[in-house]
Amino acid sequence: MNELINVTLNDSHEPVVSGRKLHEVLGVKTEYKKWFSRMTEYGFNENEDFLRVTQKCRTPGGLQDMTDHIIKLDMAKEIAMIQRTDKGKQVRAYFIQIEKDYNSPEKIMARALLMADKKVHKLEAQIEADRPKVLFADAVSASHSSILVGDLAKLISQNGYKIGANRLFSWLRDKGYLIKKRGSSWNMPTQKSMELGLFEIKETNIQHADGHISINKTSKVTGKGQQYFINKFLNQEYLPG
Repeated sequence: MNELINVTLNDSHEPVVSGRKLHEVLGVKTEYKKWFSRMTEYGFNENEDFLRVTQKCRTPGGLQDMTDHIIKLDMAKEIAMIQRTDKGKQVRAYFIQIEKDYNSPEKIMARALLMADKKVHKLEAQIEADRPKVLFADAVSASHSSILVGDLAKLISQNGYKIGANRLFSWLRDKGYLIKKRGSSWNMPTQKSMELGLFEIKETNIQHADGHISINKTSKVTGKGQQYFINKFLNQEYLPG
């Protein structure tokens, strides 16, 4: 494919050539910028028949931007024919042969297999990237009851984000979800957490030997709270350092 002029494939697996290389091979004397502008007057459209590209080029005056165009083969064939020169006929015949080879059953099958392989790899990569989210979502959807903060830490750790109960408690206090002031209310949900429905307080009556009863309070993460905090870890928001 590269004997006369280099032909490559674009992202859509269509054969394309460089406008500047075509200009050079055709032996056109007119400056490239003026010549290509004149060629587009034959009804070719940017982003449909060709793409404009700019790259740095070293010149005696230093690095400068140089504009080139990535041209589809149909446009390149027509441009070659427009030149009305022996070189133009030779280049056009070359492109026709390239097109025949490109459209051969073997090449069509090879491209189809290549595209299918790329789609499979892309899908596999997406599945792998989404796997923690799926596991988290499945785990939360299966939970219909409130859980301890320590259990939430285990759930998070099992799905790829290693964090212990103490570290999670510290994070919850720092972010204003649990009360950080030492005392009887330490590690109890803040007003914000309760209003959001992220926690509930489990009260347990404890009967002591002397007959008096005390109440033990425990913060538990609701189903809504589990989803809320898990989403933060999935999206890597406010993660502990």
